[in-house]
Amino acid sequence: MAPLLKVKNMTHFFGGLRAVDNFNLEIEAGQIYGLIGPNGAGKTTTFNLITGVHTPTEGTIELEGEDIKGLEVHRIADKGLGRTFQNLALWRHMNVLDHIRMAHYSRLDYSLFGAFLGSPKCHKREREVIENSRRLLDLFDVGRFADQLVGNLPYGAQRRVEMARAMATNPKILFLDEPTAGMTPDELNRMIEIIRQVHRDFGVAIFLIEHRMKFVMELCESVQTLVFGEVIAEGPPAEIQNNPKVIEAYLGKEDIH
Repeated sequence: MAPLLKVKNMTHFFGGLRAVDNFNLEIEAGQIYGLIGPNGAGKTTTFNLITGVHTPTEGTIELEGEDIKGLEVHRIADKGLGRTFQNLALWRHMNVLDHIRMAHYSRLDYSLFGAFLGSPKCHKREREVIENSRRLLDLFDVGRFADQLVGNLPYGAQRRVEMARAMATNPKILFLDEPTAGMTPDELNRMIEIIRQVHRDFGVAIFLIEHRMKFVMELCESVQTLVFGEVIAEGPPAEIQNNPKVIEAYLGKEDIH
């Protein structure tokens, strides 16, 4: 059986700068996979290339065996790739519940005409959307904020709203770009629990960028280390943790435990 996501020989240039060099990746259904590396290593660029923000100069990208290279972002999302961002991509003046409701609309199956007339099917689906939205907010421990403007929430709560919104699209694989950035140690531990529950309840594959090694080591089945756009190590977390090249290039001996 083909992997859920397969990236082969992906290379990208920005002008004369080679930002990503011969990147290869295979993620199986339900797998949790990590991507680490120092600032400027090309991690977010790698995410952007796979998710359609940029089109790779070279290489192939397949989701469930289908070529998605060069497709628009929304078409890739429709095929089952959900994503959060390093910098929060939320509408600060919209309430929390509406963020999650809006994420459902790309998958609604009633017509514009039916919505205009308020058909029974339309009403039924709207009720289902609200119920599922509240369920996701509760899962990500932000249900109590449903009616509040997202811009008024603590930073960690905003991160969880963004993740709930990504899950509302019912992805097959979820890309998380530094999901614990700016979080306290307690919030980090809570996020680990949430990711485990999402993985268990939905069976979704997860590909994450993270600089907090506790998060990576506790969750990921396999990890790649990226330096200057090139993978220098790949393997189980314990192996990566003790890899001399990784320690020298990124982790630092005092930061890996």
